[in-house]
Amino acid sequence: MPKKMNGPGGGERPSVRELLRVPLGERVDLSAYDTGGTPGGTWAPQSKAVGLAATEALAPRLAALQERLFASSTAGDRRRLLLVLQGMDTSGKGGTVKHVAGHFNPSGCRIRAFKAPTPEESEHPFLWRVAQAVPLPGEIGVFDRSHYEDVLVARVRELATPPVIEDRYGQIARFEQALADEGVTLVKVFLHLSHEEQRARLLERLDDPDKHWKFNPGDIDDRALWPAYQEAYEIALERCATDRTPWYLVPADRKWYRNWAISSLLLEHLEELDPQYPRGDFDVTECRRRLLTA
Repeated sequence: MPKKMNGPGGGERPSVRELLRVPLGERVDLSAYDTGGTPGGTWAPQSKAVGLAATEALAPRLAALQERLFASSTAGDRRRLLLVLQGMDTSGKGGTVKHVAGHFNPSGCRIRAFKAPTPEESEHPFLWRVAQAVPLPGEIGVFDRSHYEDVLVARVRELATPPVIEDRYGQIARFEQALADEGVTLVKVFLHLSHEEQRARLLERLDDPDKHWKFNPGDIDDRALWPAYQEAYEIALERCATDRTPWYLVPADRKWYRNWAISSLLLEHLEELDPQYPRGDFDVTECRRRLLTA
């Protein structure tokens, strides 16, 4: 049964995790999901102003839970959280890092943007560089792109043979299971953007000279491969999801909804972890007496 939570009006509502989780064991058809939708009904933000305010209201709770997670690690708690962001160009991976991860203390975050492999990285198995970037106990990690590039871009651009791609799905599943066993809570988010909205965002970059550094002419070439990329994502969402490592599909055409949804996903996972401040192993009264007389 979906977990129930209190909604704005005091009634019960399903958790955001249940709302946005991609169903397990079913064929994924991305065309069936509204990229401009705002799932959640009356208890979820339905306008930009409300969405921005709702996201900002989550910030203190997220920051407090992050501090507790980091504090608990000093007493041996090995749990950590890893947010994995995947999506087409301009879907908002960088924006999520800025507006959502920005709620956290940078000293407790480990953020990695995965680009094309370096010569050194190419000499190792594809998961090698990813394993180096996994957050340490007590940290919150964010992957802007990830190991999934090796079954997405590599599949569409034919950078590896079909048998190699096929084998990678299993490697990814085993890798993520191992992370979960080690205390890593994975929050894998697919930012679902429409073909039309991507065009609009790319045009914005072209129209603003200050954003030309963000524009890559190769993004236009990738638009011609849009159907192939959608198929590659559908396969990855189907093949690399389990009860412990599910995928969440977040509509990405509305940036304010995207930020609220991902902030809410992180909050629910951190609240479920419920990290606690460790108890002091010293005599508080005696330490107070010594300070007052020092």
